[in-house]
Amino acid sequence: MSSPIRRGLSQILTKDPSDIVILSSLRTPITRSFKGGLKDSYPEQLLATVLRATLAANPNLDPALIQDVGIGVVLSELGGSKAGRMAMNHVGIPTTTSFYTVNRACSSGLSAITNVSHQIATGMIDVGIGGGMESMTRNYGSRAIPVDLWPALKESEVKDARDCIMPMGLTSENVAERYGVSRADQDAFAVESHRRAAKAQAEGWFDKEIVPVETTFQEVDKKGEKVGEVQNITVSKDDGIRTNASIEGMQKLKPAFKENGTSTAGNSSQISDGAAATLLMRRSTANELGLTSSIIGKWAGTQVAGCKPDEMGIGPAIAIPKLLEYTGLKTEDVGLWEINEAFASQAIYCLRQLGLEKQLEEGRVNPKGGAIALGHPLGATGARMLAGLLPEMERQGLQTGVVSMCIGTGMGMAGLFVRE
Repeated sequence: MSSPIRRGLSQILTKDPSDIVILSSLRTPITRSFKGGLKDSYPEQLLATVLRATLAANPNLDPALIQDVGIGVVLSELGGSKAGRMAMNHVGIPTTTSFYTVNRACSSGLSAITNVSHQIATGMIDVGIGGGMESMTRNYGSRAIPVDLWPALKESEVKDARDCIMPMGLTSENVAERYGVSRADQDAFAVESHRRAAKAQAEGWFDKEIVPVETTFQEVDKKGEKVGEVQNITVSKDDGIRTNASIEGMQKLKPAFKENGTSTAGNSSQISDGAAATLLMRRSTANELGLTSSIIGKWAGTQVAGCKPDEMGIGPAIAIPKLLEYTGLKTEDVGLWEINEAFASQAIYCLRQLGLEKQLEEGRVNPKGGAIALGHPLGATGARMLAGLLPEMERQGLQTGVVSMCIGTGMGMAGLFVRE
């Protein structure tokens, strides 16, 4: 059995010199793959943007003191390791800083933040950056499911082994069928995600977390032919939000993954492009560097759990209880929940299983919408969620928050964060 870092709310809220604290957590806009404002950008370009913004947000920190950078990425060539390292050096973080990438599918960004937190907790480093990057425009398609795979696995007698490459949409259909999540409930959930995201955007609730991206954009027609010249643009807003989303519109959409199914393009997460980065250090280090006043929160623990690959969407329903046990918290001790909306089917099931329906109604679960409205840039999603969690906790006056998501091949991950 793993032993918790701390047990109970009072201990978690106590400020300790060994805490792993957060000084900034920023993201690019999340835009629609193939159509959105960042479609012609490179994942490492998006990473460079948030890393540069991280340095700018912490002008009193010498970049040479950043000892390691861990970035979640799922689809990029060579795991994004070479391009990511180049981007890090390009923005002024020196060669003495090491770099690596992490791939735990949909939780890669949270995994990177957790890994850097563990490095600090064990004394391996004092200061680090965790985050994620993804251009699904450039790298989706065959890179989402392996094409050059050991034939013995494709024909394995172990169903769970074969199911690891089951299309995610079919796992959504399995969850809906097995746990009684109706099409009507999924469509209503999706409309509400867009409604909340549209309100948050209109009210400026995303402004603190978003870093504009200067990039190029080539307009194309429906045939993919270029229209006009390449434009220089600045992207400053998420562009997947449908302000006119309606139940009637959702009902018109056909099942996307299975005949007579219930998962559609409207009640599933969008494939997207984006990046995010979080600066972490030990509290004692922040104090020594005179950065105490810059602390905005802290990491308080992460847990991961496995489940059957053919219903991978139930991951948060098993990872969150494991996190609560690990930290000694109760559900009511958590003020805000960010649970990734890979599909409405799995998000609804998890909220029901976790008993969070009331918190959803009260605006303490995904109050600014989720991946259905905002998008799901695989490697960056966990870091994007944290960048949104902290300012929303501030806006609502809440101290504790959880970020959680399901993970392709059958896992769930959940991380606990405290606002200061």
